[in-house]
Amino acid sequence: MSFVPKRRKVLSCAAIVVMGLCLVGVASARLLGLDDLQREHRVSNAQLSPDSRWVAYEVDDFDATSGRHVSQLWKVSWDGSQRMQLTYGPYGVSAVRWSPDGRYLSFLSSRYDDDAVSQVWALDSAGGEARPLTDVGGGVSAYAWSPDGKRLALVVAPKQPKPEQDAKPQPIVIDRYQFKSEFGRYHGGVAQQARIHLYDMDSKRLVALTAGPDVFGESDPSWSPDGTRVAFVSNREQDWERDDNADVWVAEATGNAVPRRVTRYPGWDFGPVAWSPDGKFLTYMQGQERKYRLYQLRQVAVIPVAGGTPVLPTQALDRDTTSPRFTPDGRHLEFLVTDSRSQYLGRVPVMGGKVERLVEGERYVTGYSHVGQRIVVVSGTTDAPFELHARERGGLRALSAHNAAWLADVQLSRTRDFEFTAPDGAQVQGLLTLPSNARQGERRPLLLWIHGGPYGQDGHFFDLETQLFAANGYAVARINYRGSSGRGLAFARGIYADWGNKDRVDLIAGVDYLIEQGVADPDRLAVGGWSQGGILTNYIIARDTRFKAAIAGAGAGSQIGLYGTDQYVIQYDHEFEPPWVNPQRWLRLSYPFFEANRIKTPTLYVSGLDDFNVPIIGSEQMYQALKSLGIPTQLVIYPGEKHMFAQPYFVRDRMERYLAWYGKYLK
Repeated sequence: MSFVPKRRKVLSCAAIVVMGLCLVGVASARLLGLDDLQREHRVSNAQLSPDSRWVAYEVDDFDATSGRHVSQLWKVSWDGSQRMQLTYGPYGVSAVRWSPDGRYLSFLSSRYDDDAVSQVWALDSAGGEARPLTDVGGGVSAYAWSPDGKRLALVVAPKQPKPEQDAKPQPIVIDRYQFKSEFGRYHGGVAQQARIHLYDMDSKRLVALTAGPDVFGESDPSWSPDGTRVAFVSNREQDWERDDNADVWVAEATGNAVPRRVTRYPGWDFGPVAWSPDGKFLTYMQGQERKYRLYQLRQVAVIPVAGGTPVLPTQALDRDTTSPRFTPDGRHLEFLVTDSRSQYLGRVPVMGGKVERLVEGERYVTGYSHVGQRIVVVSGTTDAPFELHARERGGLRALSAHNAAWLADVQLSRTRDFEFTAPDGAQVQGLLTLPSNARQGERRPLLLWIHGGPYGQDGHFFDLETQLFAANGYAVARINYRGSSGRGLAFARGIYADWGNKDRVDLIAGVDYLIEQGVADPDRLAVGGWSQGGILTNYIIARDTRFKAAIAGAGAGSQIGLYGTDQYVIQYDHEFEPPWVNPQRWLRLSYPFFEANRIKTPTLYVSGLDDFNVPIIGSEQMYQALKSLGIPTQLVIYPGEKHMFAQPYFVRDRMERYLAWYGKYLK
């Protein structure tokens, strides 16, 4: 094990001690508890008004009446002096937008009806009751205002027939290659995809943007500045289920138009799509070639509307980018950059050059809006949940403080960065959260909590789950193993077709580093995670018996068992090759199940019953293996839940079980 050179920023033992001692003296505040799971206010989707005087945004809160989280619409003045909530009740809002003249605020909602699909609603920006703008069968999943405010481009889902009362259940007939989706549905019969429709506000007329059947899906509509055309993203390959090559297309905004293909990259082109102010160029995100489907480092791309060779102005950056838009003067592009535990707002000249960082510091920016000379961002840190900020003179000025009241009452644990060197020389980064009462020279029980993806990262954002673990006495290590985002293409592809090897080595090396630094108690180690984090948990306990407890959430030990049962068949066929083509690779990838007799760690398995992302079979098989072997284990199944839990009482129950399991075996 080699250590990071001193010139690097690392979390040294001294820094850990200082951090702990600084927090021990906070006696008046209480420790976080399970009730705090319902106290966090989640701010998102900042939208500057056309005159830049107001910012509309969404706040997700727990609604005690309905027992679920509900997003409501708020707005705040640019100077922060006026702030008001505009919607109420048990039915939430999403996709908040201003009308082009700034008179109305629109949003998606299924207001007043639990069984209704989402429609576009609008309310006067000065206040009052919201009214529906659309009544579309199948519902609206996204929309965009035309520049003159007279039409909407709607992404309309196929209308699903409602079953007749007392009707007999019908069989589900499957005849498609891609027959499952994350939303817990089987897909059979003739494919019907979401299509873009044009909706006239005066005549209430609805017409499909493009001609043809509903076999090709369409998304991310964007109006040209003169309102005559709509750009969008669509996969129109002949065998689109097996070839997920999406491209950018443009169609005349006349209805039933024949679309024109703009991009021809043999990989995935992503939205959102945005037009240059002069209407001559489009910006979007270009992914990677098909075989790297899971490791889609996205690069900002610019292409003439007439077509041609795209320019990749951020190619030299070697970092993931999202949400590109032209600046109001059309000379630059702005976008979000995922980089080494942070995410920031960046800017680059349209044809390429040096990327300018517009928001500094160890923080995460999840959204932004730019009108005229004003920019607002949604940003947070490890110590503060996401809030709304105005960018001024190179810094940030807070525009909202929805979490200030409840945070003033609690004692948070502090998070610091650390870096270490893996056995093969790879530099790996992580974050360490110590309990607020950590004392000098005291080793703590260490919880290695692993993020999902694998293409994602733990970063400088507030994580309530981590805070709850730390409040219960655990030092929490979150490590961005190879396969994670934020470190470039080579780092992300380091686990390609080789899961459970370098990623596992990185995670174990991080644990060993924290033991050597005097932070972790080597006799009290625990591991866990969700999704890919649950999969990696099984890989770890099948190779390392030091861990006293493990929790594998929505995970699996046999990748063979997932083939044909989850939604990733395209990825498997490209990255791993089908099991009958390369059976030895599949056996190697499935070693936690086939070598379960090496596992000694008491392990809790948790899954949603309706999870089609990582189906429950992954947890069931590992539970049965450990039960057969006499290893302490338990399987907890949450009915009605998919991959991401929706019911707050199940989220609380799950966290309570996490703490009880770790407490039983570590304390």
